[in-house]
Amino acid sequence: MTVSPLPRHGASLTGRDRSGRTLRIAQHRESSRVVLSVWQDGTCLATVRLAPEDVSALVAELARTLQADATAGQIRPTG
Repeated sequence: MTVSPLPRHGASLTGRDRSGRTLRIAQHRESSRVVLSVWQDGTCLATVRLAPEDVSALVAELARTLQADATAGQIRPTG
């Protein structure tokens, strides 16, 4: 399997649970989708293709989850 380069419009976030794990976030303008993909080293393990209107719901849910953890006193500094 070959490693696909990250598209121009996107980012890669390094996971903290396992060495070599990353989350790629890529905008695919030709299909009007944002693709989230989980990678282990050079292998894509899974993808989710989101319509633009679903991205705001994802961001809102991430913020709610983080806020719930902060309210419960569960956020701990890393490092």
